[in-house]
Amino acid sequence: MFKSFLELNQQDELDHLILTAHIAEIAEWDNRSHLERIRRYAYILASGANVEHKEANLISVSSILHDVGKITIPVSILHKTANLDPDEYKITEQHTLEGFRLLSGSGSPILQTGAIIARTHHERWDGSGYPEGMKGEAIPLSGRIVALADVFDALSTKRPYKREIQPTEALSLIKQSAGSLFDPKLVSIFIEKFDDIHAVLKMQN
Repeated sequence: MFKSFLELNQQDELDHLILTAHIAEIAEWDNRSHLERIRRYAYILASGANVEHKEANLISVSSILHDVGKITIPVSILHKTANLDPDEYKITEQHTLEGFRLLSGSGSPILQTGAIIARTHHERWDGSGYPEGMKGEAIPLSGRIVALADVFDALSTKRPYKREIQPTEALSLIKQSAGSLFDPKLVSIFIEKFDDIHAVLKMQN
């Protein structure tokens, strides 16, 4: 028997979000396990930052939508295995703003947080990121969390365009980027919680 909208529970909502995010990126790769890892990493980092459970869970669930703007990127660019040229790179950068545009205007806390994450998860602590070159704590915490989670996942898992590196090597690169690419406090939490993060990686591979 079908449920009415008002009968949907949290698992239903999560399943719908995962499907939406998966569809947005399906032209590039089968990202379902990636989305689940990002969700779990984000909760570990938010909880480690002493964010209360409800807010940590909101960041975690909303993180699934971080790359929803990729639905607007041409398939020819998504499938390119060679280095992107400057014009193509500028097009890929637009997925942050397109994701923000797609998710904005809703009264849903999940979509509101997802919009913030979509826009800011490529910003970097030292201001070298995009799309706005935001710096330090001017970057929303949710964006800083997903930035770290997303890079670790990209480093430690195989993608259509690259091989993975060992988790400990990825951890070393994260450490080296504390205070430049990533919030140094979050990097400290990442190091402290690395056993939990590594467990998620092993479970999802």
